[in-house]
Amino acid sequence: MYKTLVISGATRGIGKAIAERFAKEGVNIAFTYNSNKEIAENLASEWKEKYNIKAKAYQLNILEPETYKDLFKTIDEDFDRVDFFVSNAIISGRAVVGGFGPFMRLKPKGLCNIFTATVSAFVVGAQEAAKRMKERGGSIISLSSTGNLVYTPNYAGHGASKAAVETMVKYAAAELGEFGIRVNAVSGGPIDTDALRAFPNYEEVKKAVEIRSPLNRMGTPEDLAGIVYFLCSDEASWITGETVIVDGGTTFGGKIG
Repeated sequence: MYKTLVISGATRGIGKAIAERFAKEGVNIAFTYNSNKEIAENLASEWKEKYNIKAKAYQLNILEPETYKDLFKTIDEDFDRVDFFVSNAIISGRAVVGGFGPFMRLKPKGLCNIFTATVSAFVVGAQEAAKRMKERGGSIISLSSTGNLVYTPNYAGHGASKAAVETMVKYAAAELGEFGIRVNAVSGGPIDTDALRAFPNYEEVKKAVEIRSPLNRMGTPEDLAGIVYFLCSDEASWITGETVIVDGGTTFGGKIG
């Protein structure tokens, strides 16, 4: 029987690369999108045809994490099981106003939105996934960022929330291990995605990363997809409660930007 991955925010960037990595291995994909239904459904059709798996897209507003409960009920109707859950979706644009900026310009609403999308969404999504994994085990992953380790201009709101979600991962791992459920985080350095390109200082960040990395390049979504897949595989069966840093060696260097 095919295993199933549930992943949030998989229509582009890191989420798309992760979903496709699992699809290549014959894993069914239940994935969410925010607003672009056409792109999501086209991806589902592409993965079904290319990899001979089942794939279906579901709309999810990550700022309303309680809706995960109804989402998983719908997934139950469409898929036989849930084996892996990856919390990947992020917010940008107007929702992060007051949360993305220098410390002295931070506002409670923007900070709250970032926390909701990063931490609260992980909690509710992981809870619902774990309910479906208790009988045969599974793996839960939260995407994180080295922005909680390395000073990155304007990133305080995101960095603080990433630190919080990494701690939540440890607590989830401690409490879900008895059910054979492993919980980990993957912390990426600056990855060349549409989201990063939207940053006003993108070129500055890119140049700094290329200088600081011993590998002389920015990371790609595929660089993270591989480690996420590994952590969900049997080869990682004794890894839980950890944050794996994938940063091209940049964290050691200190400040970026």
